[in-house]
This record gives sequence, structure tokens and C-alpha cells, in this order.
Amino acid sequence: VRNIDNFSVKEEDVEKILNWEKTSEQGVEIPFHPARVILQDFTGVPACVDLAAMRDAIKNMGGDPEKINPLKQVDLVIDHSVQVDVFGSDDARARNEQIEFNRNKERFQFLKWGQNAFENFSIVPPGSGIVHQVNLEYLASVVYNRGEMPCPDSVVGTDS
Repeated sequence: VRNIDNFSVKEEDVEKILNWEKTSEQGVEIPFHPARVILQDFTGVPACVDLAAMRDAIKNMGGDPEKINPLKQVDLVIDHSVQVDVFGSDDARARNEQIEFNRNKERFQFLKWGQNAFENFSIVPPGSGIVHQVNLEYLASVVYNRGEMPCPDSVVGTDS
């Protein structure tokens, strides 16, 4: 209901949901607009690169590159760059994280730039946890409300 714009979501789409007993057998499509998107670094880094490229293209065409932003909240969880180089010591985790930061410095700088450059785009730093854990413990909410009508939280995304 909150997404009815009579373009991508029409009143008939809501009627299809309300009449689900009849429409379920017909296999009708219903537009879905999730409240947010969650990505892991293998898919999130290319998404950030694509956004940056779109900004360059818009700028080259004389447009305002600042208008290029994700339409929904996007959280990119960096959880795939960890390698175990040090083990068997009390400081193994800290040393592995430092090695990870050194090894991926340029990538992390780019993502930090992306977080600052784009609206609705946040980075969950390395060492915070894996995607589904971070989503459940820190990002997910029962009710999603960002200045629009409160609604149940919904998310689409990637995980390994």
C-alpha cells in the first residue's frame, strides 16, 4: 500500500494480494519493494563500482552526479576478506585483522569513499561478523520506518 504510485505499483496489485485465494492459482506477478538491501563484499564492491561509474557517466553528460544514489538503504557487510595467517596465540585475531587491513587497504579506502559519497549506502567494517549474523543482530528490525508509513521490515540481498 505504501508504494502505490500507479506506475510501478498499482491499486490492482494490492487487490491481487487481498484476493490471494483466487490469484494464487493464476500465478500473477506482484511488485515487491523491499525496505532495504544487504550485500556481502563480493557483490557489494561491484555495486559500489557501478554507482561510481554511473556518476561519472552522468557528469560527462552534463548531469548532476550527486543524484545517483541507491533508492533503498543498502548495507554492505565486509566479511569475505579474512585469511588466517596467524594462529595459536592470544593476539591472533588482532594480528590477522591488521594483516587484512594492510592487504585490502585500497579496497577498504574505496568502500569508505562510497559510504561517504552515496546516500542510503553504509559499510559494516571487517571483523563485525558474517552477513546473516550482522543482519539479524544489528540491522534487522521488526518495523521499518524511514519517514514513510511504518511497515514490516523486508530485505533482499546476498550471502555466501
